[in-house]
Amino acid sequence: MSVLAKTWSWLAGADHWAGADGIGHRLVEHLWLTLVCLALSCAVALPVALVLGHLGKGGALAVNISNAGRAVPTFAVLVLLLLTPIGAYGQWPTIIALVLFAIPPLLTNAYVGMRGVDPDVVAAARGMGMTGRQQLLRVEVPLALPLILTGVRIAAVQLVATATLAALVGGGGLGRIITAGFNLASTPQVVAGAILVAVLALLVEGAFALVQRLAPERYRGGGT
Repeated sequence: MSVLAKTWSWLAGADHWAGADGIGHRLVEHLWLTLVCLALSCAVALPVALVLGHLGKGGALAVNISNAGRAVPTFAVLVLLLLTPIGAYGQWPTIIALVLFAIPPLLTNAYVGMRGVDPDVVAAARGMGMTGRQQLLRVEVPLALPLILTGVRIAAVQLVATATLAALVGGGGLGRIITAGFNLASTPQVVAGAILVAVLALLVEGAFALVQRLAPERYRGGGT
């Protein structure tokens, strides 16, 4: 029997879907970790990008700094965090490492989207007597929303794939299926875990694409 056939057989086993170590429970853990990290990274990156994009100052430096973080492997950041006092606080090292990983696409897309707003539209809003806050929230953010949402989509897909690292430090998620397969020398289980992560990433990508396609035309757009 081939590896793929054994992998399918492993995935089809009902006992692999139930219980605390089952696929269902690990999937919920994986999604929860992804959502938490995505929410935290959005809370950190988007306000900074929107304000800097509105002001037109310091944004390029912030984007370059965040992009420089892409050169540092997430696993290396995770290991370093484990060696600090933060390592004693459960999943926080994993969460912090994943949040740092997700910030660059969020910050870059949001800033570029804000700077791409037509200056004439902003000037017209200013001429109507809008305050800076009103220009930001009522004019610039809605026009920049396509790129902002694209950044969120990119970050979400990357987090789904990278959240498997949580298993290496005792965390939950689909990565536990892969690490358990390595410990048991079970190639079908390792492949099954990898397939589950890949399928989940594709589903998240597809969900964002579907939402963007069904959204009003002004909310559609590309990314960087």
